[in-house]
Amino acid sequence: MEAEIESLLTLEDVLESTGGVHVLGSGDFHFSSVQTDSRQIEKNSLFVPLIGENQDGHKYVPQAVEKGASVVFVAMPVYEKNPDFFNKVSMENPSVFFIAVENTLHALQAAASRYVEKFPDLIRIGVTGSSGKTTTKEILASILQQKYRVITNLGNLNSETGLPLSVFNIRKEHQVGLFEMGMNRKDEMAEISAVLKPRFAVITNIGTAHIGNLGSRENIASEKGRIFDHFHSFGTAVIPRDDDFADFLASLVDGNIVFYGDGEDEGISFVADHGLDGTEFTVDGKKAVLPLPGKYNYKNALGAIALSRVLGVSSEQIVEGISNLHPLFGRSQVIHGDYIIVQDCYNANPDSMEKAIEFVSSVSGKNKVFVLGDMLELGEESKTAHQKIGLMAKDSGASLVVFAGDEMKEAYNAARDLCRCVYIEGHSDESMKKISDAVRSSCEKGSVVLIKGSRGMGLERVTSLLGGNA
Repeated sequence: MEAEIESLLTLEDVLESTGGVHVLGSGDFHFSSVQTDSRQIEKNSLFVPLIGENQDGHKYVPQAVEKGASVVFVAMPVYEKNPDFFNKVSMENPSVFFIAVENTLHALQAAASRYVEKFPDLIRIGVTGSSGKTTTKEILASILQQKYRVITNLGNLNSETGLPLSVFNIRKEHQVGLFEMGMNRKDEMAEISAVLKPRFAVITNIGTAHIGNLGSRENIASEKGRIFDHFHSFGTAVIPRDDDFADFLASLVDGNIVFYGDGEDEGISFVADHGLDGTEFTVDGKKAVLPLPGKYNYKNALGAIALSRVLGVSSEQIVEGISNLHPLFGRSQVIHGDYIIVQDCYNANPDSMEKAIEFVSSVSGKNKVFVLGDMLELGEESKTAHQKIGLMAKDSGASLVVFAGDEMKEAYNAARDLCRCVYIEGHSDESMKKISDAVRSSCEKGSVVLIKGSRGMGLERVTSLLGGNA
């Protein structure tokens, strides 16, 4: 006889939190994981079909049940429109519970919020900002793991769906829940903040990522500030002192405020910028070497250290956490081969693009080539933002700049009379081959090649073609 499974939530929990109605299924209610992708379903999963602009996940309910889903959320309007579809699945799988809800995304968020409430002693931390979120989260995780048992979201599962899915991985042994929190539209931060209700929050910066959806940096700052919504005088906000929205962000905090940056922590002393090999500094006199290149990554580390101090992590543990850090795929990876490839192609916006160009430009004694791909999701700001990147290229010191994608044509047009550059449209495999050919034909072995663009460009393929290990 199969052992009884402890469900992440009870039926009562689910119905109360979501306002749902139990419409089909009977027997033992249980689920041990949550998925929105039917292909990821495993035995005893809760399947939450989402409705997007071009796709309705409800059509995958039969496949999800066949793969082992034990509970399914169904949007009430969809259920009422086609009850026979769901009744048929239920008749063939009578032990699967179907819960009808008004909106499946909101039900996922509400259920996730109820789940987080089961862990009242969990130290709940949110990390947000226009760029550097994932890097800061990973630095902080590496440090906190020296003192606590930590759960984080995988990769950048940080959105309206990714954050709720991530918190369902919290278990009773965890002492810290550290979650990256992203947003690309109005009110999204408020929604996911209501799921986690963080009591500690780190802001990396206020830039222009998603400005096409939000309209201005002021609006971006206001939205990011919603991460503080649930402090209720007990929370702690960690804010970059040199950000021009620092005072505005501080004004939104009902709780404690800790500023970070150069000179903010007297126990931290910058020692040396080792270029591609990272940054050396000391913590209370103890040597630390951050293995991620660039001043912007050092600043991310300062934010992580500032919160670590608040949470009682010792300087020895901070140094150990820094030394245990490994570069993340696509983020400031330095890959040595025929060329020294700086691969930073997991995300791109004007702020992170400028920082990457500035950093690689500062590397001395090396021939440099830039492969710059589209910055996506910039809306009406896209043309101007890409033109600005093109103008930056003229002062970069690069022997060649390859502008790749569709949006980057604007950058190429702005730069082509000012520096040596080529333009390659699209992001197909053929385009990647053209990019690698252009690089190979223009620079000697040992050159530094910056590969930077939005995730949708898939520029890591260029790394592979150039002999790197993407």
